[in-house]
Amino acid sequence: MNRLLAILAGWIACLPPRAARRLGLGAGWVFGSVVRYHRRDALAALQRSFPEKSADEIRGLVRRMYAQLGLNGVELCRLGTMSAAELETAVIMEGWDHLKAAMARGRGAIILTAHLGNWDMLCTLAPRWGYPLTIITKNLRNQRLNRFWMQARERFGLRFVPARHSFRACLTALRKNEIVGFVLDQNMIDREGIFVEFFGRPACTTPGLAYLAAQSGAPVVPAFMVRDADGRHRGRILALLEPPPDREPGTIRAATQQYTRIIETAVREHPDQWIWLHRRWKTQPPPEAVSAL
Repeated sequence: MNRLLAILAGWIACLPPRAARRLGLGAGWVFGSVVRYHRRDALAALQRSFPEKSADEIRGLVRRMYAQLGLNGVELCRLGTMSAAELETAVIMEGWDHLKAAMARGRGAIILTAHLGNWDMLCTLAPRWGYPLTIITKNLRNQRLNRFWMQARERFGLRFVPARHSFRACLTALRKNEIVGFVLDQNMIDREGIFVEFFGRPACTTPGLAYLAAQSGAPVVPAFMVRDADGRHRGRILALLEPPPDREPGTIRAATQQYTRIIETAVREHPDQWIWLHRRWKTQPPPEAVSAL
């Protein structure tokens, strides 16, 4: 099975762009309408997050979300072989001045991002940033697929640290005035996260980003990648956020809530490009704790 996946990924990488796009859209349709992978979870999450939308609108968002995921998968396979010229055409970035202002402080920068659009495309920008980029990541269960995924991104000069026990490595990178990428939209188990509001509901979220910013003094720079109607990827770098002034629990919670609110705003602007099938609200606090949020 591992060998078959590697061969399939290599075949996809060689396809012409139009054929690859058709394959991605078809794969997304199969994934969402035939396999129906976590489709019920995605529908329920969207219905609760957008109660003003009709059932038809919700189904349309889910259909487009699966199409996006199919395109993401195909693009990831092609990422390892795309030329610099192809990337220049495929990826547009706005807001470079915000990142430059953060890096001018000499304390590095923490990129706050989410699983929005083709988030892996952010890694293609690392050479343009001119600073080493370290990403906190989790390994895929399939080792061959994981190796292919890592190698595709390593060609852009990325460094990877495992999600667990990554604090020291990230702190070292920031002290060298480098960049650390942090994805903050995944569910955590209750002993590893804190609860903040996301779409009006408690969401268990890692406080690691806020702690890292507070400890290092590095500014936090939100950056998101979305897919335009013409198929190109548009990245937006937003104004930097000051690091928390201390590591008190209330301060860390307030910062984590601020980061989560920024992600929510980006998702509301492009609701069909976020991973609604992820069980973001799986971990819930006891009822008596909800009123404290």
